[in-house]
Amino acid sequence: MGLKQKLDLVPEQPGVYLMRDQLNNIIYVGKAANLKNRVRSYFRTQNHPAKVRAMLKQVHDFEYIVTNSEIEALALECNFIKKHHPRYNILLRDDKQYPYLKLTLNETFPRLLVTRRLNNDGARYFGPYTVVGALNETLQILKKVFPLRTCSNYNFAHRQRPCLNFHIDRCLGPCQGAVTPEEYGVMVQELTLFLNGRQDVVLRKLKNRMDAAASQLKFEQAARLRDQIRAVEQVLERQTVVSVRGEDQDVIALATGLNEASVQLFQVRDGKLTARETFFLRDSQGFQRCHLLAAFLKDYYGRTATIPPLILLAEEADEQELIATYLSQKKGRKVKLHVPQRGAKKALADLAVENAALSLREAEKLQERQWTQAEAALTGLERVLDLPVLPRRIEGFDISNIQGQQAVGSMVVFVNGAAVKSQYRRFRIRTVLQANDVAMIAETVKRRYSGNLSKTLPLPDLVLIDGGPAQLSAARAILVELGLAAMPVIALAEQLEELFTDKRAEPIQLPRDSIALQLLQQIRDEAHRFALGTHRVLRRRAALRSELDEVPGIGPKRRNAIRSYFGSLEMVKAASLEELLQVPGLTAPVAEALYQHLHG
Repeated sequence: MGLKQKLDLVPEQPGVYLMRDQLNNIIYVGKAANLKNRVRSYFRTQNHPAKVRAMLKQVHDFEYIVTNSEIEALALECNFIKKHHPRYNILLRDDKQYPYLKLTLNETFPRLLVTRRLNNDGARYFGPYTVVGALNETLQILKKVFPLRTCSNYNFAHRQRPCLNFHIDRCLGPCQGAVTPEEYGVMVQELTLFLNGRQDVVLRKLKNRMDAAASQLKFEQAARLRDQIRAVEQVLERQTVVSVRGEDQDVIALATGLNEASVQLFQVRDGKLTARETFFLRDSQGFQRCHLLAAFLKDYYGRTATIPPLILLAEEADEQELIATYLSQKKGRKVKLHVPQRGAKKALADLAVENAALSLREAEKLQERQWTQAEAALTGLERVLDLPVLPRRIEGFDISNIQGQQAVGSMVVFVNGAAVKSQYRRFRIRTVLQANDVAMIAETVKRRYSGNLSKTLPLPDLVLIDGGPAQLSAARAILVELGLAAMPVIALAEQLEELFTDKRAEPIQLPRDSIALQLLQQIRDEAHRFALGTHRVLRRRAALRSELDEVPGIGPKRRNAIRSYFGSLEMVKAASLEELLQVPGLTAPVAEALYQHLHG
C-alpha cells in the first residue's frame, strides 16, 4: 500500500505515529490528539523546517498506534523515544552516557552503585548526573556517612572473614552478622533522605544518635558519628538557601546556539539549592525554543527518579499543561509547571538562564578548540604520510585473544578526529584456530571491505592497523586482492610508537607531543578497548557454558535462559536455589542439580 492510500486510513483519534526509513528503522516518533490531521500535515504542506524536510526525504513508510487519550499518547511517545533514539527527534546529547546512583533496595543488605543503565529491577535510582567529578565527590562523602557494603553478591555470600572496609569503619559487616537487617535498613532510609536533598534531616538524626552514644559512655561510637556529622555539614555549607519556605522545586532554563542548545537545571530541595546539572540538546537547529524545552521536559522527567511538585520554567514550553498532567500521573501527585513573572522565583529562573548561556558558550569554545586541533592533526597526517586527501575518515583495527581462543577483531571509526561509535563493528574470528594475529588481521580486514559492510559503510581515507610490518603486509595484501590497492594503510607499533607504511622501508618516528601521533594513538587504543571488551564477554560466556554443560538437563535453550537471567558464572554461583527457580524454563529438579553441582 502506498503512502497516499495509507493516509486515507489513518483514524481521527489520539495516538502515536512512527516514521520509518527504507531499512525499516524508526527515524521519528510523534504524538497527536488527531492522528489523521497530524500525519497528513507532513505530506500535504511544504512549509516545514529544514530538519523536517530532511526527515521526509527519508520516510519510506509509517505506522500508528491509537490510544484512549492524548496523555496516553504522550506517555507512549516518551517510551518509544527512550527506547529507539530516533534520528530526527530532539534528544539529549550523549544521554545514554549519563551516570546514575543505584541503591539496590531489592537486596537484603543494599549497596550503592554507579550505573549508566536504568532497569526495572526494584532498585532506586538517583540522577542523572552530568558532572562525573561531582558524582565521585558525592560518593566519597556518602562512604564516610553511610558505611554500606561494597562487595558483590558472590563475595558477600562466600566471605569467611571481614574485609578491610569493616576494619576501617567503612562497612557495618553484614556478611559477619555484625548488624541486623533492621539496623542496616535505618541507615538505608537515611541515605535515601540524603540523596533526596534532605541532608538537614539526616544531620539532626546523626546529632541525636551522637548525644545518645555520649550519654551512654560509648565514646568511640560517638566519635564516629561526630566525623559523619562533619561530612554532612560540609555538604550543607556549599548549599545556598533560595527559599525560606523550604520548598522542593526544579528550575529550568534554556539557551540556544547554532547547532545545539544548553539546558540548565537547578535542584532545590527543602529550600536549598542542592545541585546544578547541565544538559545539551543535539541537532537543535530549526526548532522553536518552546519545542526544545518541551522535548527536554519529556526526555528528562521520563527517565529521572525524582519529580518535584513544582517545576519553574524561565519561559513557556510547548504543550505545557499536557506535560504537567503527564508528570502528575507519573508521580502520583500533582506537578505544576510555572513560569514566574516576578519575585524570588523569577530571580532564580533568571539565574538559571544566565548559567545556561555561560554553559553553552563554554561548550562552543571547547568544540571550536577540538575542531581546530583535529584539523591540525589531520593536516599533519596528510603531510607526514603523503596521503592523496585529508584523512577525514579513519578506520582502526585490532585483535584480542588468549592463545587463539575467543578471538575477536574490532573496527573503530573516527570522522574529523571524533569517534563515531554507531559505526563500530566486531568480528568473531572464524578461520584462524591458533594464536596468529597476522592471519586474524587479514580475516578482519577482508570481512570489513567485502560483503554487505562494503556497501553500507563508506570507504575510509586511511586504515590504521595495530601492529608492525607483518600486520601491515597482511592488510595490504587483502586490500590488493579486493581491488582497493589505492586505499592508504599504515600500522602503529605500540612499544616504540613507530609508524610503518608500504612507501618507506624505515619506520616513521613522530615526536611524542605530535597531535597527529596522539590522534593515531587514540584510535589504536580505542580499537584495543573495543576488542578487549568483547573478548572478555566471550570468555565469561565460555566459562558459563563449560560449567553448565556438565549439569544433566541443561541444554542450549536452558543455558541461554540462565545466561540471560544472571549474566555471568559468578552471579549464578552467588544465586540461591530460590533464585535459580526464577529462571524461565528451569524446573525444580534441574535447578537443584545445578545448585548441587556448583556448591557440592
